[in-house]
Amino acid sequence: MLQFSALPETAPHASALHSQAESGVISAVLWLKLGIETVGALIIALGILSAGWLLLKALARRQTADFTAIRLTLARYLALALEFQLGADILSTAIAPSWEQIGKLGAIAVIRTALNYFLSREMREERPRVSHEDKIVARAEN
Repeated sequence: MLQFSALPETAPHASALHSQAESGVISAVLWLKLGIETVGALIIALGILSAGWLLLKALARRQTADFTAIRLTLARYLALALEFQLGADILSTAIAPSWEQIGKLGAIAVIRTALNYFLSREMREERPRVSHEDKIVARAEN
């Protein structure tokens, strides 16, 4: 039979175990957040390299009339990177210890969501125009 006098002795041990588990979860989330932010930064770097390569090719061919296709290429990478960054922000709110930090993370998330919305909208609006330009360029090259 369980004796009530033994319960207070286990309370400090359980509290320490809880504190260690909480610390471990916070550490894991911080590492995951760092990894997701790194992926987002790498996507941006790839987008810059890709758009830069397309720009150099356009300049070499002297097709500098319109850079919309290049802008859309970069925009796709930026939109994807913003999704990763937003995911990292959401993870941060899970471990934010104060309302001030949660407020800052919320503001960052709203800004990133707005950027992603307008970027996606611009890509949607420009896509038909680029498609039309690609057909004209293809006919001119043949």
